[in-house]
Amino acid sequence: MSLRSLKGIPKIPKTRQKKAKNALDAIPQKKPDKIEYVCKSFFKYDNTGQKQLYVFAIETVAEFTNFSYEISIQNVKEKNNITFFLMGLRAMPNMAPKIQPARTEISFEDLMGDYTVNLVKQDGAINTAKYHFNVFMKEIKLLESFKPAKKNNRWFSRFEVSEDEFSFLIK
Repeated sequence: MSLRSLKGIPKIPKTRQKKAKNALDAIPQKKPDKIEYVCKSFFKYDNTGQKQLYVFAIETVAEFTNFSYEISIQNVKEKNNITFFLMGLRAMPNMAPKIQPARTEISFEDLMGDYTVNLVKQDGAINTAKYHFNVFMKEIKLLESFKPAKKNNRWFSRFEVSEDEFSFLIK
């Protein structure tokens, strides 16, 4: 039995890409409130680039034992709005396993004043917080956190300012 001869290179189907913007229109299923993520904000000084950065660290409440994970995120920054789309978890290579939450840090250079931060899950749930950034006074204030009016919207995250992770240029 012979194999058929190919007349060209076979086409391999492309994998389906998740579109982050689709999560804004999705209506989540009715579920109870459960805190799964913590969104921390802090200042971090980058020694290699000699820049002061504003960092949002998003981490899971659950801790993983055998693998270290990173949260896959797409972010969109428009004027005074920052939106983080939670796309899922990605396994990171590690030699020695340790107990830790999945964590991702997103850095910005130019935040000054009031900003609205949205955290959006793939099922359509949205949590929002309002921050005030002032690098001259070396402070970040969490003004308020709320869940926007949307059918079946629920609390899945907590917002906080992590002052113990602040780092500045030491002269």
